[in-house]
Amino acid sequence: MSDNHLQEALAATASAATLDALEKVRVEYLGKNGKITDLMKQVGSLPAEERKAFGAKINVMKDEATKALDAKKLMLQQEALNAKLAGEREDVTLQPRIETRGKIHPISQVIEEVTAIFGQMGFTVAEGPSIEDDFHNFTALNIPPNHPAREMQDTFYLNGCDEQGAPLVLRTHTSSVQIRTMEAGKPPFRFIAPGRTYRSDYDATHTPMFHQIEALVIEPNIHMGHLKGTIVRFLKQFFETDQIETRFRANFFPFTEPSAEVDIGYKIDNGQIVIGQGNRFMEILGCGMVHSNVLRNVGLDPNEYQGFALGMGVERLAMLKYGIPDLRTFYDGDVRWLQHYGFESFSIPDMIRGLTV
Repeated sequence: MSDNHLQEALAATASAATLDALEKVRVEYLGKNGKITDLMKQVGSLPAEERKAFGAKINVMKDEATKALDAKKLMLQQEALNAKLAGEREDVTLQPRIETRGKIHPISQVIEEVTAIFGQMGFTVAEGPSIEDDFHNFTALNIPPNHPAREMQDTFYLNGCDEQGAPLVLRTHTSSVQIRTMEAGKPPFRFIAPGRTYRSDYDATHTPMFHQIEALVIEPNIHMGHLKGTIVRFLKQFFETDQIETRFRANFFPFTEPSAEVDIGYKIDNGQIVIGQGNRFMEILGCGMVHSNVLRNVGLDPNEYQGFALGMGVERLAMLKYGIPDLRTFYDGDVRWLQHYGFESFSIPDMIRGLTV
């Protein structure tokens, strides 16, 4: 009978498919009232000469049943762990979804393109603060106290004043960077100043925050021909065509004299603007020879140094080159828009490769 209990226990252990089923087998045979445990209770009723042999036999049965139960328990635990790990496995070799892949914003792309082009022409890059004082944003640029640009409807005024008691502003142009850079160094100067600027305006072609890039050259014997040659070369490289027709129209800017607005030729083809030769012109940037008062305000002698400056809106360049119809969409944060108009990271240009899209 005792041998049958062991065989039954081993068979039940082998057929147990879960840890709960295995625990029931243990209780049935080795529990407090289990079948093998009950055999040990019979030792006291046996003759003295039989007790030792019977007890030893029951201990062997108990040991064999325990070893079988422990082995099966370890196997079932490992199987449960493997099943859990398989369900939680993450295949890190899978490619990311195309809709979640980041792209370069057109503003960043155009800034890099303009920087690469001017870099090839020997220009460096200068930067300055977004919060400006009255002197660097207005006075040093020959903007008089009653100029419309100082009005509240154009300029964001901040709480607080500069050392002279004049109000602080969010810079209305990156021309302030030109003043700070000239104050901090000595001529010759040849640099561009890209960055955010702020004006109180909002419609399809204006936003309260936008980006400008201005270029400045200060050297002896600089003249208007240098300015025109720089602009034409830039436009040809930026729009990647030799078919560029430009028109310089006289204008007025307080910080340049003479001043001009530059128009670029274009045509409409299948509803799209095509930059190059055409029967239409649009304004693309402003420029001029640096005013003598601006040179004096940074400690330079206008009889010794001359220079030219030009400025353009980054968003406008992006809209014209890449066919973006509405300026406001640049700042909507729409991932779908960025997937359509954005650029792959390897398309960012540099001075060695030039523009690669």
